[in-house]
Amino acid sequence: MDSNQILENLIARYPVLAVSKSEIFRAFELMRNSYKQEGKLLVCGNGGSASDAEHIVGELMKSFTKKRPLSSHLSEELLATSQEHGPYLATNLEGALPAIALTCHAALNTAFSNDVDADLIYAQQVVGYGKPGDVLIGISTSGNAKNVINAVITAKAKGLKTIGLTGKLGGKLNENCDVVIHVNATETYQVQELHLPVYHALCQMLEATFY
Repeated sequence: MDSNQILENLIARYPVLAVSKSEIFRAFELMRNSYKQEGKLLVCGNGGSASDAEHIVGELMKSFTKKRPLSSHLSEELLATSQEHGPYLATNLEGALPAIALTCHAALNTAFSNDVDADLIYAQQVVGYGKPGDVLIGISTSGNAKNVINAVITAKAKGLKTIGLTGKLGGKLNENCDVVIHVNATETYQVQELHLPVYHALCQMLEATFY
């Protein structure tokens, strides 16, 4: 399936997401354009949304719904680098769409929380990882998580494109992101239930584009 078919299939399975259709496609376009220019994705959130951030990275950094063979160039380089290990690596490694969950770095995040301010833990990582042309997804069911908003503002200052993944109202993400995907729910758990099929569709659309 191509990206349009994947999106139509998502709406058919989750009609409540019909109101989010154009936002989802715009978010896909930002990520697609970034990857075409060898950019990467940064993702952050809190609580269940932190798990969602890691989930997104897991789907992008390895095969998701289809096989992702390595490029012929990398396969050849692996074979040339090691006669012993090269064939195994070339056969079993998979193509990856570069993505980093800012939620995973416990030593850095706890140190910065203790030494400076917990509301800046994701913004600090954007300073270190973010490059112009990259994309940041900030996940917040209310749209008002301070550490996510600070990361979004820092990302825009560094030339990244920004995507908010939130609930019906959107909060402060509305005024700070290039694209905001609103799912039609306000209760935290219901918002999170709808976020999963949204980002699965985005990951599938990207995989279909590049593999």
